[in-house]
Amino acid sequence: MKKRICVIGGGRWGQNHIRTLASLGHLGAIVEADAERLTLLLEQYPGIEGYSGIDEAIRTHYDGYTVALPAEMHYPVGVKLLQRGLNVLMEKPMTLTSAESAELVRLAGESGARLMVGHVLLFHPAYRKIKEIIDSGKLGKLFYLYSCRLNLGTVRTEESVFSSFAPHDISILDYLTGDSACSIKAKGSKFLQDKVYDSTLTLLEYPHNVHAHIFVSWLHPYKQQLLVAVGSKGMIAFDDATPEKEIHFYNKRIDMKNGIPVKVEAPDEIIAYEKKQPLTEELAYFVEHLDSTIGINDGQAGYEVVKVLETVQQIIEKQ
Repeated sequence: MKKRICVIGGGRWGQNHIRTLASLGHLGAIVEADAERLTLLLEQYPGIEGYSGIDEAIRTHYDGYTVALPAEMHYPVGVKLLQRGLNVLMEKPMTLTSAESAELVRLAGESGARLMVGHVLLFHPAYRKIKEIIDSGKLGKLFYLYSCRLNLGTVRTEESVFSSFAPHDISILDYLTGDSACSIKAKGSKFLQDKVYDSTLTLLEYPHNVHAHIFVSWLHPYKQQLLVAVGSKGMIAFDDATPEKEIHFYNKRIDMKNGIPVKVEAPDEIIAYEKKQPLTEELAYFVEHLDSTIGINDGQAGYEVVKVLETVQQIIEKQ
């Protein structure tokens, strides 16, 4: 029997969940408090159950629930679901505090529920391919990575740019290194508003002397979503904001010969990868692992991202 998933939240991103799960044949129900919006969605997806609140949807015990609500609602809704042992995909950020995230991880462990967090770029085929390249040893020993997420807007009035832009970058760096940062430094700048940071630079150190930095800003003349990874044998660059979305392998390195640095270069490559929709891949993965183990972006990984967000905010506010 096909798994049936209930989507909690019929807003912009919730509708992406609804459309994608329907295309996969796994949409079972929709929870949406706005009666007019719920009616429109049920007309668009006939045969799907609809609820104005989560309690009745919980009683029905669907195979899994995706939560696409405002971030402040993630924790209370997550508690309700996980206490009952129900499988959950929680959109990012997992919660607003690391303490809340840790509690959701604990509840999932106690109840045996599957808990996954929706850092959708971990299912972007380009980042999956880059992970494959790093793990294959093609780059040699990984030295450092950097990630830039830049644009003009969208400027928030209650949330700093790091909290708004950087969750993707943190999750990608953790995924590519296979670990979480053991040291964090950060600097932020405020230009437009007294309490909101418009630009931040964050330095992270990972185990095995792997370093990284994240530069995010919504005051930038052009859009850039660039990841660079540098190793002892080669380097990779990928900019998701370009039309081509190509992975470039730079066959370049520095060798030490008799104590002298020597530059070594060979022809560069464009690494082919299969173009797929990240959200489709993410939701399909969630459904496929409801009866096994969530190996990509489980609750613990989501907690680690929230912890970095929280730590950076504390650092920049003390500067």
